[in-house]
Amino acid sequence: MRLNFQVQGHGRPLVILHGFLGSSDNWRSMSRRLSSHFTVYCLDLRNHGQSPHSDAMDYPIMAADLREFVEEQSLAQVFLLGHSMGGKVAMQFAGQYPERVDKLVVVDIAPKAYPPTHQSLLAALHAVDLRAAKNFSDIDAALSGPIPEAEVRQFLMKNLTRSSDHGFQWRIALDAIMQNYNALIQAVVVERPFSKPACFIRAGRSNFVTDQDSALIRKAFPQAKIETIARAGHWVHIDADDEFYQTVTGFLTAPDN
Repeated sequence: MRLNFQVQGHGRPLVILHGFLGSSDNWRSMSRRLSSHFTVYCLDLRNHGQSPHSDAMDYPIMAADLREFVEEQSLAQVFLLGHSMGGKVAMQFAGQYPERVDKLVVVDIAPKAYPPTHQSLLAALHAVDLRAAKNFSDIDAALSGPIPEAEVRQFLMKNLTRSSDHGFQWRIALDAIMQNYNALIQAVVVERPFSKPACFIRAGRSNFVTDQDSALIRKAFPQAKIETIARAGHWVHIDADDEFYQTVTGFLTAPDN
């Protein structure tokens, strides 16, 4: 599994992992800002973006993908940042390969199991007849019934690409993601606590991380600090980009946490 990635900047390596149905493109603006401090590697996880597709997909497997990536790039130790699903991959990786992680940043996700809230969305994507679509507007119209939020449709349609016959196809491995969805909503199992510095960034306008999750987080990540960015929704790095940037850079560049 050779993951697609973008790299820019200079300094200590920072690896960024996107969320569910996202890609490295979602982090392009923030990666550019962070590259003034770090060498930023922004990855596409398996079955997402321009990375290869596979029928197998769970957190131990994706953590192994990341291990392969850091070895190929000769990165002895990295700063690791993951958002949402990417945050679960980051937690899994830190638990499995703690010697590879210097500091950990997890954005608006906890190591717990979550309810299956994406099934109707996935079904809507699967139901679109891409062969009948003449342009992006046709696809947007087809999705507007089951997905009325325009910003959500815009985000999802970033996964579209042109096919060899000049039609449309999904870049994501939609069937594989649907088949493995139950594995992706499960809790992350950290068998041995990650004893190095960790920062969990919580969105104030999101319910992905609750007050009750603090004990669970600190059980697996005993040095974790939990920061809340009050005005942000789940897409923290977009909703409150300046505060997010300052929180991340402050944590990662601090000599002692």
